Amino acid sequence: MDNETFNLDLRKFLKQVGVTSQREIELAVGRALAEGRLDGVKSLPVRMVLTVDGIDLTHEVTGELSLDQPPQ
Repeated sequence: MDNETFNLDLRKFLKQVGVTSQREIELAVGRALAEGRLDGVKSLPVRMVLTVDGIDLTHEVTGELSLDQPPQ
């Protein structure tokens, strides 16, 4: 295995995951706000599940996305 190639491919993949995931979340939240489905909602629970076929890897990351306005 060439570690340099592997690490480069891994970084490219994770960057793609981050960029596309952020875009999808922003679009979905925007639609939900426009439709009034988030009235009174202060935060959204989030979960990302990463799987790597061939090595039986499943990794889950959970968190919260705040919808509150920052204090002024």
